[in-house]
Amino acid sequence: MTKETRMTIDERRKYLQAMRSRYKRADRKTKGQLLAEMEAVTGLHRKSLIRLMNGSLSRKPRRQERGKTYGLDVDDALRVIHESFDYICAERLTPNLVWMARHLDRHGELGATPSLLHQLGHVSISTVQRRLDHIRQDQRRLPRKKPRGGSRLLQDIPMKRLSWDLSQPGHCETDVVHHCGPTASGEYVCTLQMIDVATGWSERYAVLGRSYLVMEDAFRVFLSRLPFPIRELHPDNGSEFFNHHMLRFWGDFVQGVTLSRSRPYHKNDNPRVEQKNSTLVRAYLGYDRLDTVAHVLAVNCLYDKLWIYYNLFQPVMHLVEKQIVRQEGQATRVRRRHDKARTPFDRLCETDAILPTHRQQLEAFRDSLNPRRLRSEIYDGIDRLFNLPCAEPGSRQDVRLTLAKNRQNGKELLSNFDFNRTPIKP
Repeated sequence: MTKETRMTIDERRKYLQAMRSRYKRADRKTKGQLLAEMEAVTGLHRKSLIRLMNGSLSRKPRRQERGKTYGLDVDDALRVIHESFDYICAERLTPNLVWMARHLDRHGELGATPSLLHQLGHVSISTVQRRLDHIRQDQRRLPRKKPRGGSRLLQDIPMKRLSWDLSQPGHCETDVVHHCGPTASGEYVCTLQMIDVATGWSERYAVLGRSYLVMEDAFRVFLSRLPFPIRELHPDNGSEFFNHHMLRFWGDFVQGVTLSRSRPYHKNDNPRVEQKNSTLVRAYLGYDRLDTVAHVLAVNCLYDKLWIYYNLFQPVMHLVEKQIVRQEGQATRVRRRHDKARTPFDRLCETDAILPTHRQQLEAFRDSLNPRRLRSEIYDGIDRLFNLPCAEPGSRQDVRLTLAKNRQNGKELLSNFDFNRTPIKP
């Protein structure tokens, strides 16, 4: 029986299981004929087939580890052949081991003995992959790069993941969404978003570029508009969050805020703001390029209405319980239970983080609003936004003009809602 037509262990067991009922009902002569047939099909010895027909067909765990099938000579051959093929993958390498070994033997690069050729012809793809992984451990690696200046700023800021069961408002995840379109060249609009873990309260602000001037301006709007104080800020490791200017802003001008950060290349360390990047930013603005002052002002007018609509009228569900379910024969899974859907404002009112005067002010404001009309105004604002032209190639927008207009709009918006409870030095 060739290697291609040989049955696997599972296929052999299924075949023997189907033949077992016929074997049990047969007489002595018929059993001999069935054993001869099974011997020809499976390639097993006759005595082994008799033992399996009269015993159990269930596979038993191995009592002891199997010894090594391939020795150091196979590893040495794999190392030379792998290098000769310019380090291709195991799927492409395995079918070509034998002829390349003979070819290298003719050129004096490898000693291809019959035993080695036999082993190379029978080795599996998974075994080759494991042996290559083992071989790569001995290869010399390039020296690590010295940490840059930005990395030294992050040494004192802990890496963590905010707990899902926080009950006190003020622990906020934050991230930046880029509206650069297919190319990241030049200045373009970015959305700074901040999500409170305990209540789901969301804040968004559009800026042109990612300089410390516009980032500080956006955070000042957040601090003035939030009806509760910020206790902890949890962004990723972006340089727009961690530079000398922003660290000085959070340390010298804003008091009582703890900074933490997520692990590099772990987006799940900021799961709430990553989710809202999709549902509250990309769902409305898409992936088109926005790169003018007019775009920034239009997006911020849209975000002002979204701030009201989602914080006062949109219910959100929060995770309240995680249960690990383990069942025999099945993979371990996590069963999650969520609470009753409530708006971020209602969740905030259940805590003592908001002052009674601020609560009454927002309740009266919500009672005066028509959510259907507000939703219609949001989509009208989206239509006006995408009717605006983009910047001409090579043109440069005045960031200071954007700052001045944004601050003026922010003062008008915050004239009725100034919930600044975080101490800021003048």
